[in-house]
Amino acid sequence: MSVKQISIFLENKPGKMCEMTEVLASNKINMRALSLAETEGFGIVRIIVDDVYEATTVLKDAGYINKLTSVVIVELPDVPGGLNQILKVFAQAQINLDYMYALSSETSKKNAYMVFRVDDHRAAETALAKAGIRVVAQEEIASL
Repeated sequence: MSVKQISIFLENKPGKMCEMTEVLASNKINMRALSLAETEGFGIVRIIVDDVYEATTVLKDAGYINKLTSVVIVELPDVPGGLNQILKVFAQAQINLDYMYALSSETSKKNAYMVFRVDDHRAAETALAKAGIRVVAQEEIASL
């Protein structure tokens, strides 16, 4: 039930992020989540989109190097300690967390959504299911 994240490599120069998002916008691709991490000389943009196939196609056609990665998206209560509840499940199951970021939702006012890159997404999904925590499927991204 993992979701596909697109990682895009960008030069670390003014306007490069604007150019990349213009490619997505002009092709009517909706970004649901975004994370930007920079390193010397380039950045890595990680996005969750409503149409993975179309996004990777238009990005490649525009000359962007991109890669798909499996991530786990979790619905959690938007209350103090909501994130900690998820992190406890990972810690108890010995699941290593590589990185995480938030996902926007137009439909939920009581819940938040977090994107997790973990060392074993299948083990993470199993541990979350045992704890009664809902994991978001790829098919749900456009409707969040």
